[in-house]
Amino acid sequence: MKICLLLLSLLGFNLYAAPSLEHQLLNPEGELVSLTQFKGQVVYLDFWASWCAPCRKSFPWMNSMQAKYGEQGLTVVAVNLDVERALADKFLQQVPANFQLRFDPEGNVARSFELLGMPSSYLFDRQGNLVGSHVGFFQRNTAAYEQELQRVLKE
Repeated sequence: MKICLLLLSLLGFNLYAAPSLEHQLLNPEGELVSLTQFKGQVVYLDFWASWCAPCRKSFPWMNSMQAKYGEQGLTVVAVNLDVERALADKFLQQVPANFQLRFDPEGNVARSFELLGMPSSYLFDRQGNLVGSHVGFFQRNTAAYEQELQRVLKE
């Protein structure tokens, strides 16, 4: 019986720890909002920081994907991990974002995703299920990233 309870608790922990939209983050106005507001849309969730060189390269691509597929139901959400908001604001002055921004200065949501590098991106279908992810941003892979977006948008 103890073994069954232990297994059930471990299974529950693993389900809870899986990347999901069941998190609250700060919006640009400093209000705590839930990522579940985007259920019903395909969500490309990207974790970034001001010091991350590949993040700087990913923003123009994310801008273009939001512009190209937004009407089909894509929502790009970029989650900043800088402790100091001023660092994120300076980055955004240099590399504007035409998509949703959220802030995780304490890194709580990032820790729950167990990030392996920066940027880290997660793709959720319209039901809020994780259907893909990748670490880093490589210009040579943008066609593959876009194909994955298209595939999920068609579902």
